[in-house]
Amino acid sequence: MKKLLVSLAAVSCMGGAFAQTKWDLPTGYAANSFQTQNVQQFANEVDQLTGGKLKITLHPGGSLYKANEIKRAVQTGQVQAAEFILSGAANENPLFGVDSIPFLATSYHDAKHLYVAAKPAQDKLLASQGIKVLFTVPWPGQSLYSLKPITTPADFAGTKMRAYNPATTRIAQLLKAQPVTIQLAELGQALATGGVQNFLTSSASGVESKLHEQVKYFYPVSAWLPRNATVVSQKAFDALDKPTQAAVLKAAAAAEERGWATSEKLDGEYQKELAAKGMTISAPSDSIKKELTAIGETMTAEWLKTAGADGQAVIDAYRKK
Repeated sequence: MKKLLVSLAAVSCMGGAFAQTKWDLPTGYAANSFQTQNVQQFANEVDQLTGGKLKITLHPGGSLYKANEIKRAVQTGQVQAAEFILSGAANENPLFGVDSIPFLATSYHDAKHLYVAAKPAQDKLLASQGIKVLFTVPWPGQSLYSLKPITTPADFAGTKMRAYNPATTRIAQLLKAQPVTIQLAELGQALATGGVQNFLTSSASGVESKLHEQVKYFYPVSAWLPRNATVVSQKAFDALDKPTQAAVLKAAAAAEERGWATSEKLDGEYQKELAAKGMTISAPSDSIKKELTAIGETMTAEWLKTAGADGQAVIDAYRKK
């Protein structure tokens, strides 16, 4: 009995020596998404840099929480970390939606400037909710997909248009379409059942969700480049020792740099792949361009009215680029 107790004590000491912290990190995006793969690489690098001291388990595809529940889950401490699209929280505060203002930043170069301009205000806002931003990565520019050809603004009238945040809902309304809230993971089923007829999303989502199987028309309007944020509960981060915190931040910085470069590289590749798989890719007509530009101007003005002084400061900083 005495030997058994000694053995158990030894095991207990060994367990203390190899104490491991475990984080769950839910995301609403599929495991094959470049965004999810980037977050997985981040988790792997944290494991390596900490010698296995911090293990981050990724839960893709809305498997742990649905996409629209994920931010709340990390905010309330139900999970330690998470990835979500920032503009999905724009109904909480307009500052979350700055990167989804149509035609404000329509290239990676401009999107990076907008990110830098918005980062202090967004980080402060999330910090007030107990959330620390680790890194953000943009999707390729949001482009137009449609089951039928769209040649004039009138072609949108009465159609069911997918919405996933307040900005896309407003675009649908201004185009006289019917906004339908559908998360990316549910888009295929909605297309199959006639629940949606057109939508804005990236070339990446088009390939990863195999949208070419159901949608035949693609218009590269590059309306905006929304960013996904990978975050951690400040409480969970503060519970780490200093070397582990440093390892997390090092892996996060690498993930951000890698993610931006990957997103830009893949955008061109994805569009070529969609075309190769039978999608008709063509530039939007002049009347569509004119209509979308007007919508962008309207929505920028509307956003500034709701975002107040903080929002004006972000736009002013961005326009000084």
